[in-house]
Amino acid sequence: MGEVASLDPQDYVWGFSGTPAPMRQHYLPSGVETYPYAWVDASQARALSLLSPVLAQCEEAHVMVTVKRDLFGTGRLVQVEDLSLGPTGCQPTTYNTAENTVIFYAGLHECGSVLQMTPDFLVYSISLHYKPTPSSHSVIVRTSPVDVPIECHYPRRNNVSSNAIKPTWIPFASTISAEEKLRFSLHLMNEDWSTERASNGYQLGEVMYIQAQVIAENHTPLRLFVDSCVATLSPEADSNPRYPIIDYKGCLVDGRFDSNSTFSMPRFRDDVLQFTVDVFRFSKDPRDLIYITCHLKVAAATQGPDAENKACSFYPARNSWVPVEGTTDICSCCETKHCVRTTGQGSSHLDQWGRRLGRDVAAKLDKSKEANVDVMLGPILILDSYMTSRTPDNRNKLVLSAEHGFFQFPWMLLGIILIALTTSLALTTLGIFCTRKRPYNSS
Repeated sequence: MGEVASLDPQDYVWGFSGTPAPMRQHYLPSGVETYPYAWVDASQARALSLLSPVLAQCEEAHVMVTVKRDLFGTGRLVQVEDLSLGPTGCQPTTYNTAENTVIFYAGLHECGSVLQMTPDFLVYSISLHYKPTPSSHSVIVRTSPVDVPIECHYPRRNNVSSNAIKPTWIPFASTISAEEKLRFSLHLMNEDWSTERASNGYQLGEVMYIQAQVIAENHTPLRLFVDSCVATLSPEADSNPRYPIIDYKGCLVDGRFDSNSTFSMPRFRDDVLQFTVDVFRFSKDPRDLIYITCHLKVAAATQGPDAENKACSFYPARNSWVPVEGTTDICSCCETKHCVRTTGQGSSHLDQWGRRLGRDVAAKLDKSKEANVDVMLGPILILDSYMTSRTPDNRNKLVLSAEHGFFQFPWMLLGIILIALTTSLALTTLGIFCTRKRPYNSS
């Protein structure tokens, strides 16, 4: 159970001091790296009672806040309904009439609390709010609103529960709980896989080198798999038209017909999976940007590959599917298109992620989503000079340029106008001269 924290009379000055007392951490145990502790700040409420009117106690999964109704030490009791906890306005759970105290008891993730992570601690922050309301027969109030920030600090690298299991290595599920989320990524790589590709543009006939990776520190070894990949013309993976690149839980189906797309073998690390895809475009759509969305997942590296956890490529020369690791029979479902784990195969360690002991750092998070995520790669520019020249927009631009190209040069247009004006002036002058000369000849 966590330590109790309160307002220290030496830290908070009664009255209207120009400078609030510095904030301090209260009742911090000597073994701070091992035990959770609470911290309360009333520096914004300098008129609060010096008799510790707010106490906070941090437990494994809850925080208990005890508030004295004589909040300001004046003998005037605040109304219970004027007190609330957190931005969602949680109401008190119990009221002790004998001691004139109000108690809030809430889960660490309740009442709008905020979770922050530091290198050593998980910090849950929430505030106690006092908002005085005038009585029904009055238009005045005699106290000021008060916000009292409260924090619960939990060490990230130790168990909070008093009866927690103490393994000799950091277990898979608990490490996910402590470190919050795995980090999945997709990258376009250069041909030798050494660095990320600088450009996202490709010509038809080229090859895309795609690398999937998961980053997870302090875990038991993990193996990454790509369940599926689909190419679309918009960022929405379920939009149409769509083209499957990888399907059926790890079958690189793009390599099944007129393509050399394959997984790279062997892996150089279990947490990385690389594969190549021959560049393509959608035949009935002139758009040149595509998006590739892949469903990535991890399994314990000690778990053997099976029909649901595999990476299979098709080799036309052999007319067969070949796995990156494991026996060839796990790829047979790539032809039947029905890939499920057979009876008797062991369940993944991920199946047990939902079973948690004590306080869970991320109780609101669905652990299955941490092990299975969709990652989008794109936009990827596909350059096809033939299609580009034949798109309606480009044809219209070419025709417009041919018919009205001189309008692209304003000085040419101005010269034509000046020539026309000069010619018109010369003809006018000649006409006047001829008109005046005719009467003279007739006389």
